[in-house]
Amino acid sequence: MWRALAGPFFILAGVLHFVRPGWYEAIMPEWLPWHRELVYASGVAEFAGGALLMARDPKLRRIGGYWSAATMVAVFPANVNMALHPDEFTSVPRWALYARLPLQILIVAWALAAGRRE
Repeated sequence: MWRALAGPFFILAGVLHFVRPGWYEAIMPEWLPWHRELVYASGVAEFAGGALLMARDPKLRRIGGYWSAATMVAVFPANVNMALHPDEFTSVPRWALYARLPLQILIVAWALAAGRRE
């Protein structure tokens, strides 16, 4: 059951990039260029990965698992940025900023497992 929920989770996460782009822009490291464009690109990537994870074709699901895992690795610098600058993100408890880092590993594993679901 948990594997089947990965697709909708990633689709929702992707949609949120378009609903609240300012929030995602705020968590991006300063050294990255084109914040708004990267927010939209990561939203499309998350949505696409989620859609592939929901495909009937096992090959497409596997691609979706790898795609979603790679997307989570690509957005990891934003999570690190939040943990390194907790005073800038007072709406999130400090412990949650640190907890997100290992949680990201679990989300990568979840995406890969969802891509292998039978």
